[in-house]
Amino acid sequence: MRTMEASRAKAAATAIATTLGLAVDDAIVLHDSNKLTLRLLPCDVLARVAPVAEQIAPFEIDLARRLTEAGCPMAALDPRVEPAAYVRDGFVVTFWTHYETAAHQEVPPAAYADALARLHTGMRTVDVTAPHFTDRVEEAQRLVADPGRTPELADADRELLASTLRDLRRTIGARGGEQLLHGEPHPGNLLATDEGTLFIDLETCCRGPVEFDLAHAPDEVGEHYPGVNHDLLRECRILVLAMITTWRWDRDDRFPDGRRMGVEWLGRIRAALDTESRVR
Repeated sequence: MRTMEASRAKAAATAIATTLGLAVDDAIVLHDSNKLTLRLLPCDVLARVAPVAEQIAPFEIDLARRLTEAGCPMAALDPRVEPAAYVRDGFVVTFWTHYETAAHQEVPPAAYADALARLHTGMRTVDVTAPHFTDRVEEAQRLVADPGRTPELADADRELLASTLRDLRRTIGARGGEQLLHGEPHPGNLLATDEGTLFIDLETCCRGPVEFDLAHAPDEVGEHYPGVNHDLLRECRILVLAMITTWRWDRDDRFPDGRRMGVEWLGRIRAALDTESRVR
């Protein structure tokens, strides 16, 4: 968020928490992107704050509750307040349990795969309406097709991304084997806690093959996930790489060092497509 917007977001979260009876003397920014994640102290609660127009908080709250009840490895809502989306000054605030995690601790691939498999098992028991993964691909396609939103993208690179997104969206979408997915179970959305390995952030939840979720995890994780289709996983990895590369060329992207990553990842896409053509 921009500085002034982030300041208002912190004030909104602090005011709501105080009204709910939580003691707040400080709000530490843990993550700042389209959504602000704060650790409120001394009550030690995690507050997630988003502009009203960019949030799906009620869906995320409902799904998190149901997955937690199903025994899924999910971070829980804070039990001290009513699970709800609280609105103030144009922001929606939700309150979650804060977990102590070891700094820079990586989850071993086998544990990562086990946690993701258990999450997927629980998700198969939950009946909710969620977008298809191809809807998210279509968002990337619209971005690539609009030079006004991606003005620094060279013509050859634009065509590379457009054709990759188009072709893999079609071939992967035709394979079937769909279920509810996390949507972005990358290492940044995984916590190593004293209570075990837990996933966070369900705002990108969608439907599709489990290989689409696995494509967000380190390559070694796929070797431990039961019953994975490795051909499909390879295709999904290229598709996900094309999607996240596209986001880095958005003129409004605020990801640190995003342009450099965008250039680097374009090279990785070309190398992956070359390898894929030789495999076939």
